[in-house]
Amino acid sequence: MKIATYNVNGVNGRLEVLLRWLDEANPDVVVLQEMKAPDAKFPAKAIEAAGYGAVWHGQKSWNGVAILARGLEPHLTRKGLPGEPEDEQSRFIEAIVDGVVIGGLYLPNGNPYPGPKFDYKLRWFQRLHDYAAELLELEVPVVLVGDYNVIPTELDVYKPERWTDDALFRTEVRDAFRNLVAQGWTDALREMHPGKRIYTFWDYFRNAYGRDAGLRLDHFLLSPDLAERLKKAEVDKHVRGWERTSDHAPVWIELSDKQIKRRKRNEK
Repeated sequence: MKIATYNVNGVNGRLEVLLRWLDEANPDVVVLQEMKAPDAKFPAKAIEAAGYGAVWHGQKSWNGVAILARGLEPHLTRKGLPGEPEDEQSRFIEAIVDGVVIGGLYLPNGNPYPGPKFDYKLRWFQRLHDYAAELLELEVPVVLVGDYNVIPTELDVYKPERWTDDALFRTEVRDAFRNLVAQGWTDALREMHPGKRIYTFWDYFRNAYGRDAGLRLDHFLLSPDLAERLKKAEVDKHVRGWERTSDHAPVWIELSDKQIKRRKRNEK
């Protein structure tokens, strides 16, 4: 199974880019963020024509998340995180695809720091932390994937000293991410590329992509049984260089077939 995440930065404005990448990469599951479209404006027909079933949780002008599945209809299980009923921002969606629980998320940016947006980010993170613990207790295959708006370590940013007071890199935010992972999740991209400077986002300004002045903001957190099946984790960096593209690049993982791995262990 090949699962991908892509902050499209406007699903309708960059639909041609998305469809081009889907045709090239052929992922089984795709989690989208920052669709910037209400539910009625989601390009369902174009996505279906590309061979994907979809569920989505849209919002006018900003936010918005979706889960696509090649040749399948994702089974929607949740829209929004528990813990703050008055929160109307479209930042979390969950569905089951081929026996795997896919939690797609778009964590708040939180800038400027300090301020109410940063406070909201920390509250949202705590809600994610609490819900993630519940998912682990179910002992089912789960991936929590999307744009976390978190730079986990200095290795994940081109010039750490410039980001000290940014909400993406504040100590409180990095601690929240570290505490989340410590529940028992595996950071897939870092697991496959320990010690490597690898980015998923390059700003539109100051030729950031050309200078490779990037950030790692898009993450896959895998439950223990999925971590055992992890084969690859990569960034389709070249997509960031396309015309009219998002400032994020698609990120993807590949999981082996669970039954095959079990059979191989039994043969030993």
